[in-house]
Amino acid sequence: MPNNFYNILVPVDFSPRSKWAIAKAIELANTFNCNIHLVHVASTNGLLIADAYTGMFAYNMSADMEFAGKKLQQLKEQYIHHVCNGGKIEISVLYGHPKTELKKYIEQFQIDLLIQGLSKFNLLHRIWSTVSISSLVRKTNIPVLAVRSSGLICHFKKIVLPLHDQVPMRRIRLAAMLGRYFKSTVYVLSVRNKNGDYHVPLLTETLEIIQSLTTIPVQSIILEGKNLAEATLKFSKKINADLIMVPSIKEFYLPGAWNKFTKSLLSYKSKIPVLTVDHNE
Repeated sequence: MPNNFYNILVPVDFSPRSKWAIAKAIELANTFNCNIHLVHVASTNGLLIADAYTGMFAYNMSADMEFAGKKLQQLKEQYIHHVCNGGKIEISVLYGHPKTELKKYIEQFQIDLLIQGLSKFNLLHRIWSTVSISSLVRKTNIPVLAVRSSGLICHFKKIVLPLHDQVPMRRIRLAAMLGRYFKSTVYVLSVRNKNGDYHVPLLTETLEIIQSLTTIPVQSIILEGKNLAEATLKFSKKINADLIMVPSIKEFYLPGAWNKFTKSLLSYKSKIPVLTVDHNE
């Protein structure tokens, strides 16, 4: 885990949710003095062009990529004046499977963070994004920050860090880094199980590690509840948290058959930005 963000990636599909992600990327880029990469992945669901000889419609990759390139250039010109402290906006149009192409791009340009905008109402987009956030984290091995229009705050003053069954070193280092920049308070959460027990050694060790990395305030909280994701979300709303940091594991899916079927990370019930980090430490 880097000690800073140097390159932030925003996958762009030219919907309103892309603009929310770009706005958050600009906020973070101005904090960390880093670059923003706006990337559109063209696929066979792109432009259909009428063939002059057959009269039939066919997919035109070149036209799709050219059209996307022009729109990305417009976005760059629209937002470049909002980026300060020497940061740049890079634009790229790729072709192929989105996750595969994004993974290649992330490795090539050493991306540190991916920001994914979330839809407000569109159920199909919500299902697709939920699945892609979890799989993107596992496939690319970089943190993915999910934001919606209500999450466009300019700071992360209250960071919530729920624990499951191991010391989350990657999330700890990331929370410490963000905490130093934003002068945050980190809330480390553990849920009491049905026997009334909770992970005392895990909670204690996590607190000690955070305190060894930074001088920011840290609080430990024991929550009541059967579902870790639901308890975390309820607590985060109660304290008006600015960021929730979770791993990409099933324990952070919300309860209910539909949520399990769609692999619904708490991102989609949360108006608070959620940062998902790969659970492999």
